[in-house]
Amino acid sequence: MRPLILASLLGATAMPALAQEVNVYSHRQPELIQPLVDAFTAETGIKVNVAFVDKGMVERLQAEGDRSPADLVLTVDVARLGEVKEAGVLQPVEDEALDVVPESLRDADNQWFGLTTRARIVYAHNERVADGEVTTYEDLADPKWKGRLCTRTFTNDYNVALTAAYLAHHGEEETLAWLEGLKSNLAKSPEGGDRDQVKSIWAGECDISLGNTYYMGAMLKDDEQKEWAESVRIVFPTFEDGGTHVNVSGMAMTKAAPNREAALQLMEFLVSDEAQRIYAETNNEFPIKEGVERSELVASWGEFTPDDLPLSEISDLRPKALDLIERVNFDG
Repeated sequence: MRPLILASLLGATAMPALAQEVNVYSHRQPELIQPLVDAFTAETGIKVNVAFVDKGMVERLQAEGDRSPADLVLTVDVARLGEVKEAGVLQPVEDEALDVVPESLRDADNQWFGLTTRARIVYAHNERVADGEVTTYEDLADPKWKGRLCTRTFTNDYNVALTAAYLAHHGEEETLAWLEGLKSNLAKSPEGGDRDQVKSIWAGECDISLGNTYYMGAMLKDDEQKEWAESVRIVFPTFEDGGTHVNVSGMAMTKAAPNREAALQLMEFLVSDEAQRIYAETNNEFPIKEGVERSELVASWGEFTPDDLPLSEISDLRPKALDLIERVNFDG
């Protein structure tokens, strides 16, 4: 049976908690996880109900409390995973099948688990930026980039996580100086999304931008945006004392979980070779499971060394990172 996809959570009636069902609240668009849902149902016969929740997931789960119909949460970014954990609406999961998730990509208390990763990289113009001209995140604050850098707002979750990672590597004083340097190098005020920054590079407004890797795949599939994507290349910068910053899409089991056993089966499936391949290819991301190959497109972007800083540490530093971003009035 094809799973029911709820277009919106707001105003929706409660989902039934029936045997052999799993109810999922997802920050990701339903079409991005539909191939996974179909494969899981085909293999197990368990129906999956997905409610797309763009905003208000934490508030919804808190309001529902023990009566929540949700079994699992699927979301993007360590920030959102951390928020759900901090709200006290999750339960720890101990399961050998989930041990394939590297410790750096899971919660220290086993309340959330990474599923795929994406790198926070630099998009560089093919002609105006020479090979090797940018190699580290620290380098982005160099005055040589003055008037050449574009970015979305730094209060955005992706950039807050990057700043938190920088803070973990360098401390408060150096992070403040780095943020000031980035701000002084901006070609224009922060706005739009990661793809908008690539458009600005294509239009000649700047030469480099920060972005997530998977947007390259999304742009190449879009007739209008393909030209933007083809004007740039992906560069994997590193921290001077580490690797390339990565973030995750992840999963967590709710404290209520009325269908716990079925939900656990879905969690186990999502870290299987089959699901890792489907998820990574559908979303142009990197599998977290060792031995699962990247898609041909993602592999074409080249090799890199992920930073080994635990994402749980990054999550803990987010409030301080946001404070530093606001202190320098980055988006202003």
